Parts: sequence; structure tokens; C-alpha cells
Amino acid sequence: MLALAKSTSSAHRRYVVRTVAFMSGYVTVNVAAIFGAFDDIASPVAAWALALTVSAPVIGQIWATLALMHESDEFVRAVTAKQFILAAGMAMAIASVWGFGESYADAYHLPAWIIYPLFWACFGVVAPFVRSSR
Repeated sequence: MLALAKSTSSAHRRYVVRTVAFMSGYVTVNVAAIFGAFDDIASPVAAWALALTVSAPVIGQIWATLALMHESDEFVRAVTAKQFILAAGMAMAIASVWGFGESYADAYHLPAWIIYPLFWACFGVVAPFVRSSR
């Protein structure tokens, strides 16, 4: 473990800390929602405040990834950007197909927030295949 920590760049260490911090807040709010902490929200203002609260860590995690690209060396920046772009394209393509399926083929409606975990699933699929900055 110590050898791994020594071989990890400071940019990657900061990325891990930021990701853990943002996703801890995300998990905390969602677990509270699952257990009914927000079931009695009647005010649209409070409901929007909750939506913004649960969205903030998602936005923060995207920022953490972009910050990793900014703070990394040229090779890591290029490979991560390529993975990010390919994953975004795949996620948008899948979301478009499903959205048109909802509109024209009576497919089951999925909430729009599903694009976030879909993006990271696509990132996980493309990452092993993108090993070059070319």
C-alpha cells in the first residue's frame, strides 16, 4: 500500500480525496432520502433545495475529474480527456436512443439523473481500451 501511495501523483491523491468528500455527501443525502428523511417536504422551494443539495456533490465530482485533468501531466491529461469524451458520447448516444424509445416505442420512462451513473459506467467500459494519448 505504501508503494502504491508513493507511486501515485499528488494530482491523483487530490482527486481521490475530492471524490471521497463529494461522494460521501451524495451518499449521505440519498441514504437519508431512502429512509424517508425528506418524505414530508410539501414546499416546492424545499423540494428544489433538496434537488440542488443532492446535485451539488455530482457537480463537485465532475469538477474533481476536470481538476485532475488540469493538474496532471500532459499524458494523463490527454488520456483522461479522451476517456471522458468517449464516455460522454456513449452516454449521450444511449440516452438519446432510450429517450426516442420513450417517445416512439413506449419504453419505460427513466429519470434524467440516470445519465450520471450511465456516464461513469461508460467511462469504466472505455477506460481499459484508451491507453494512448493519440
